[in-house]
Amino acid sequence: MWKLDNKKALITGGTKGIGRASVVEFLQLGADVLFTSRSEEDIRAFEKELSEKGFKAHGIEADSAKKEDREKIKNWIDKHWGKLDVLVNNAGINIRKKANDYSEEEFRKVLEINLIAPFEISRLLYSNLKKSGNASIINVASSAAIQDVGTGTPYAMSKSGLLQQSRSLAVEWAQEGIRVNSVSPWFTKTPLTEGFLHNEEKMNAILSRTPLNRVAEAEEISSIISFLAMDKSSFITGQNIIADGGMSINAL
Repeated sequence: MWKLDNKKALITGGTKGIGRASVVEFLQLGADVLFTSRSEEDIRAFEKELSEKGFKAHGIEADSAKKEDREKIKNWIDKHWGKLDVLVNNAGINIRKKANDYSEEEFRKVLEINLIAPFEISRLLYSNLKKSGNASIINVASSAAIQDVGTGTPYAMSKSGLLQQSRSLAVEWAQEGIRVNSVSPWFTKTPLTEGFLHNEEKMNAILSRTPLNRVAEAEEISSIISFLAMDKSSFITGQNIIADGGMSINAL
């Protein structure tokens, strides 16, 4: 049962960072994987890389914040799988600014992609998840959902909302055999954080707050996502797993 054999899994934002690591790990564990990206070029390159390693996954050019793209994803799942066992809502963005420096378009974009899109795609794929009988939704949140970590208010708002979205849907959909959990990483090496982590002053501040004295690797977060997708975690729902190297318990 420490496998994902024959599980049908959708991973949004699957060509970079935590999403990319999750695609690889899911394939290694035996799952059939559909992943999304907004870049056709990135999809084809990743598919080729996976094929050279002996894996086969299918990528779809789609922005989960767009209704027509969500419909494209559902149509593919309806045609090829019918059911969906695992949904990983990983796609996300951030725009780091002071609160009063955001345009309305900017902060709404962050909320739309990080919070509204996971809700909409979960609702759209509800019937497919219901067919599984033992489905798992994993929402990728953030330490910013719990405390201020300097990511900007809209990002923190969106990830905090995602935690409650996970809890509420976990209760509402439990009777349908759909579990819903979230993972909240602290700073992780991904393209989204690359610029931030290359700032020596900011990196030193992060390390000083982190007992393990380092940032996470994407694979360390994907392993938690994989566990939550497995039948081994079948009695876990409505939970948020914090992966922060001890940061949140470090008082001094």
